[in-house]
Amino acid sequence: MSSAAPRPSVLFVCVHNAGRSQMGAAFLTRLGGDRVEVRSAGSAPADAVNPAVVEAMAEVGIDISAETPKVLTTEAVRSSDVVITMGCGDACPVFPGKRYLDWQLDDPAGQGVEAVRPIRDAVEGRVRALLADLGIPGAS
Repeated sequence: MSSAAPRPSVLFVCVHNAGRSQMGAAFLTRLGGDRVEVRSAGSAPADAVNPAVVEAMAEVGIDISAETPKVLTTEAVRSSDVVITMGCGDACPVFPGKRYLDWQLDDPAGQGVEAVRPIRDAVEGRVRALLADLGIPGAS
């Protein structure tokens, strides 16, 4: 049996780490399991995860109520293979040799769960495509 390839590491970044990046990390953790290392952070983290995002994720069976927004560090970026930005602009440090993806998604901040659902579904679709792109099985 050949040795397993090293686990890819993915970092999701948005400004507040309270919505889109939390959803991305939760979907990747659920769908990728232990085959991928998942982090999320914000350039200006909020005090708590957006309640509408928590509710929208609960509707698809993912509980993120215990998550807390984390501050973006250069170490988090340095130790990640793929950095997915979601509207953090110039606040994200750039390191050579990293793969950067910018996902243009509406910001769920201040919106109700009805507005968050399509954002959640778009994040899930992109995470599934990312897993396929990374060659991680079982992501369909």
